[in-house]
Amino acid sequence: MSVQGFPPGRAAVLTGLGAALPDRVVDNHELAGRLDTSDEWIRTRTGIRERRIAAPGESTVDLAVAAGRQALAGTGAGADAVVLATSTADQLCPASAPQVAARLGLGTAAAFDVNAVCSGFIYALATAQGLIAGGIAKRVLVIGADVFTSLLDPEDRTTVPIFGDGAGAVVLRGGDAEEPGALGPFDLHSEGELADLLWVEAGGSRHRFSDDPRDHYLKMQGTAVFRHACARMAESSRAVLDQAGWMVGDVDRFVGHQANIRILQAAAKHLGLPADAVVANIDRVGNTSAASIPLALADAAADATIVPGHRVVLTAFGAGLTWGSTLLTWPDVL
Repeated sequence: MSVQGFPPGRAAVLTGLGAALPDRVVDNHELAGRLDTSDEWIRTRTGIRERRIAAPGESTVDLAVAAGRQALAGTGAGADAVVLATSTADQLCPASAPQVAARLGLGTAAAFDVNAVCSGFIYALATAQGLIAGGIAKRVLVIGADVFTSLLDPEDRTTVPIFGDGAGAVVLRGGDAEEPGALGPFDLHSEGELADLLWVEAGGSRHRFSDDPRDHYLKMQGTAVFRHACARMAESSRAVLDQAGWMVGDVDRFVGHQANIRILQAAAKHLGLPADAVVANIDRVGNTSAASIPLALADAAADATIVPGHRVVLTAFGAGLTWGSTLLTWPDVL
């Protein structure tokens, strides 16, 4: 599904940015001390040197609140809706977004979760765009937050080195589609027939409990995921470029889901982008699922890798399978 065109004055414009990471840093050497792996093996296959891990009792809501507070502070205003992209809500019921809204002092703002796993932030941006375009909300706080390490088998050398925890947030306001920061078009897709490439078997309504604890942990068919992620992110990015009338050469920065540095590089190459267009912070934070794109944006804005006027493509791929993209001209945002 691709979406293009919104009523005048009803575009969603990025106006605030925030990030939050747990304090605990776990480097590859620490993992190598307890898993059958090495620093070299992890770095050469994923590009990851270290990741942040939530402390006991530190939850998705805690990280989301911290990132959301920072994003709102940069705008000097509140929000009348909160969309939280996460696949690790604090509990199965209710959703975590209302708790985030309450802790941020947003009163009775609309608040709900979106679960598209690693594509969640793109899906949440599209949802917020719809709220603004439909006149339902004027300002939307969009947060990607996950404590994804809670889904991992601590003895699994294929998943533990990849994932980290964190949260990133943006504030969107209504504005003009031609101004810097305006999002869109969007391109969103799914392929449920391949859900078993990345999945947690137990814990839902179909398979509520299991005597085998491994059924409650993430399972991943890494080679197949790699292949699909490279192709789908490139295809989706090209779709939004075509809709926007941008050429590949117009793109200054490519911000893909931070799953694996080789996936990012391969997707950019498929698209025809130079290596120096790729924005990556995976070496320092790992794969933070729905938080990865806003965390990468916050880092890139902080160190001037992305500056006002840059044309930026955002794209993600995740379990479901789900994938999607959007783009914007980067605004002057703190």
